[in-house]
Amino acid sequence: MGLIAYIAFFAYAPALAILWYFYHKDRYEPEPKRYVVATFLLGATLSVGIAYILESALTIGGIIKPILPATAFYVALVAGLVEEPAKALAIRYPFAAGQMDGIMDGIVYGVAAGLGFAATENFLYGLGWGVGVTIARAFLTPFAHATWSAIVGAGYGLVAEGKTYSTGSFLALAMILHAIWDYFAFLSAGIPAYNLVLIFLILLNAAILRYFLMLAEMEERSKLWYYLFRRGMQ
Repeated sequence: MGLIAYIAFFAYAPALAILWYFYHKDRYEPEPKRYVVATFLLGATLSVGIAYILESALTIGGIIKPILPATAFYVALVAGLVEEPAKALAIRYPFAAGQMDGIMDGIVYGVAAGLGFAATENFLYGLGWGVGVTIARAFLTPFAHATWSAIVGAGYGLVAEGKTYSTGSFLALAMILHAIWDYFAFLSAGIPAYNLVLIFLILLNAAILRYFLMLAEMEERSKLWYYLFRRGMQ
């Protein structure tokens, strides 16, 4: 197996494994696989492409001179402000198609978009810096992106139910968490002590994701009991 194949395996296999896990969290009314796969692919292509173009213009540079200096603060800020809305576009596809009817649906599609984005991002990092970088990022980066996008997805699920009218606060929270994560990740490369902050942020992200999963599971159980009650009354 060639080097590119190794990079692709370590970039996409962990993301797909995590997606498999979250897909099966939706036990009562699983989403159509074609929409989940399509959301993953949109995150892996459309969202990555939009983010790359905007980040190149703002901080990364390349064939054009970036607008902002490529400091840890600006790169982290731009990453949060650009990448989360870009991934939200992928989540909006199943939402617009009428495939969401609750928080769990939103989480599944949010996770799919985030994992698709993270997998392609890790693949591109591997092409530029070697397979070791992709392996180092194999699980942590997909988990982080999945968490932030799951927050946005939960917002879409609530909008679909009519329980809220906007995903703005959910998107803002995802952007803030993303920017903070990236900022301390950049700093930790030069100052190892910042790894302690990253450990805290990992636990914080896990707690937030668990909170939304608990809300989703409670909602799913309530829907099931209501359905069983209605059937019993017939």
